[in-house]
Amino acid sequence: MKNKPFNLFLIVLVSIVSIWSLWPSWRDYSLSKQLDSYASAEDSLKFTLSHRDEIENARKKSLKLGLDLKGGMHLVMEVDQVDLFEQKAWNKDAKFNEIMERVRRSSLTSNASVIDLTVSEFRKENIRLSRYFYDIRNSDREITDKLRKEAEDALARAREIIRNRIDQYGVAEPVITTQGNRRLIIELAGIADENRVRNLLKGTAKLEFKLLRESDVLLRVLDKLNSSLVAQRALSFGVPDTSGAVPQAVSQNRSGGPLYDVLTVMDNGSVYVHEDSRDFVTKLFRRSDIKALVPQDSELLLAARPDQLQDGQNYYPVFLLRKTAELTGGVITEAKATFSAEGAQPEVLMEMNSEGTAKWARITGANIGKRIAIVLDGAVYSAPVVQSKIPNGNSVINGIESVEEAKDLEIVLKAGALPAPVRIIEERTVGPSLGADYIRAGMISLISGFLAVSMFMLVYYRVAGVAANAAVVLNILIVLSVLAGFSASLSLPGIAGIVLTIGMAVDANVLIYERIREELSEGKSIVSAVTAGYDKAFSSILDSHVTTLASAYLLYTFGIGPVQGFAVTLMIGTAASLFTAIVVTKEIFAFMLSKNMLSAKSFG
Repeated sequence: MKNKPFNLFLIVLVSIVSIWSLWPSWRDYSLSKQLDSYASAEDSLKFTLSHRDEIENARKKSLKLGLDLKGGMHLVMEVDQVDLFEQKAWNKDAKFNEIMERVRRSSLTSNASVIDLTVSEFRKENIRLSRYFYDIRNSDREITDKLRKEAEDALARAREIIRNRIDQYGVAEPVITTQGNRRLIIELAGIADENRVRNLLKGTAKLEFKLLRESDVLLRVLDKLNSSLVAQRALSFGVPDTSGAVPQAVSQNRSGGPLYDVLTVMDNGSVYVHEDSRDFVTKLFRRSDIKALVPQDSELLLAARPDQLQDGQNYYPVFLLRKTAELTGGVITEAKATFSAEGAQPEVLMEMNSEGTAKWARITGANIGKRIAIVLDGAVYSAPVVQSKIPNGNSVINGIESVEEAKDLEIVLKAGALPAPVRIIEERTVGPSLGADYIRAGMISLISGFLAVSMFMLVYYRVAGVAANAAVVLNILIVLSVLAGFSASLSLPGIAGIVLTIGMAVDANVLIYERIREELSEGKSIVSAVTAGYDKAFSSILDSHVTTLASAYLLYTFGIGPVQGFAVTLMIGTAASLFTAIVVTKEIFAFMLSKNMLSAKSFG
C-alpha cells in the first residue's frame, strides 16, 4: 500500500486552508483578550486606534456566533402600506386625506389587509379608486390588483434593502423572513449598539434636494399660522413652557401667540425652535389644518441637528422649502463617510449617475446664490448656498454628529431607499449572559462527545484508533473553517450538527476497521487486509453519507432558523467525514505501513 502524491497534496492543502480560514478567529479572540486586559479607558482607546485595521479585519473574517450563542436582537417590523398607497395617489385632496387617515386608524386595530381596508373605506364614501389611483379608465378591481401587487413588491423590496443594510453593517448570517403581507421577522446576532441598529433599519433613506424659500416668505407663513392659532385659543393642545430659553439677539417685532411662544426669530430672519419644544412644533407642522395654511407648493421642516446659540442652549433651525424635490436619492451611485476638509466634522460624500450629474449641473447653474437643502427622511441635514455650477455630480451631506452616524448614512444611501416607512412592532433582546451559558453548554457537549469517542477508539482499536481520532480532529477543523470562510454563523443547533458528524466520522472508521479485522482473520497480510478493508467498506460508507447529505439538504431547504443551522453543519460535516474516512485515514495507514508501525495487533 503506497502513498499517492495527489492524496497527500490534497490533505496538506485542506489542512493549510482550514488553519488559514480560522486564523482570523484566533486573532480576534487574542486581540479581544488583550483589549480587555487594559485597566483604563485611555489605554484601551490607544490600543484600539493603533490596531484598528487589524481588529476590524480579524473581526470581519472571524467565525461568527449565532443569536442563541452571542446574544442579539429579534425584531418584528411592519411596512407602512398606508404611506405606500398615499405615495401612489396622484390627485390627493382633503377627502382623500380624510379617508386614508381612517384607513390608518383601522389598520392599527384590524388584522385585515390594508388594501381591503382602503377599498372598504372608498366604497363607504361611494368614490371610485380611479379618482386618485392610476388611470381613470381602470376599474376598482384592476386598481385593487395593482395596489395589491405594489404592496407585495414593497415587502420584497423592503426585505432586500434591509438585508443589504445589515450586510454592510457587518452582521453575519442575519435571519430575515416575511410574515403575512406586511411584516418582516429579523434576527441579528452579536449586536452591541441596539439603538444604532434600530435607527439603521427604520430609516426610509428618502433623500431629496429641495430649494429653500426666502426668509421673508417663511416669516409671512409663520405669521399666518400664528394668527390662525391665536384665533383658535380653544385648541386642545398645550404649549410647552420655554420661558428663559430665548437668546438675547432676537428680533422684537414678531407678535406673541401660541406659535411665537415656542419659536425664536433672529434679526437676520432665521427661525429656531428650542430643543424642548421640537416635538411639539414637529407635530404642529404635521397637522392637516396647519398644512392647509402653508402655500401648496411649500412645506415646513426642521433641521436634523440643533445649533448652539448665544445662550449656550440647543435650537433647531426651521425651514420653508419647495415641496417638489429638484432631485432625489435615486441618482446616487456611491456614498462614502469621511471628514470635512478641516478634518473635524464627519460628512458623507455622494456621487451621482450620468442622469443625476446632468440634472445637478442644471439645478446648481440655475440657482447660484440660492440655498438648496439636502433632506433625508423629512429632516434637513444641510442647506448650503450654491456658489457655482457643479458639473461633476458630487454633493455632500454635513451636519452629522458622529462617525457612526456618517457610516450609517453611507450604508442606507448605498442600500437604497425603502419603498415605504417601516416600524418596529415587537422587539426582544437575548442577553450575553444567556449566550455565554449556551456556549458553555455547547462546548461541554462537543468536548465530552469528542473525548468519549476518542477514548473508545483508542481502547478498542489501539494504534488504528489514533488514525481515526486524527481524522475526527481534521473533520471538526474543516467544518469550522468552512463556516468562517463563508461568513456563516455557528449556532447551538450547529454545534449539535458537529457532534453528530463526529459520530458519523467514527462510524465510517468502524466499518473500515471491522472489514480489515475480517480480512486479517482469514490470514491475509496487513497490507492486503487494509487495502481490501477500504475497498469493501467503501460502498456502505458512500451510501450512508449520501443519504445523510440528502436528508440534511431537505432540512435546509424546508426548515427555518435553528433547523437550517443544524442542516448546514451536518452537510459540511458529512462531506468532510467522507473525505477524512476514505482519504485521510488511508494515507495515515500508508505512512504507518511504510514505517512498520502497523501490524495485525494494531486493530485490537
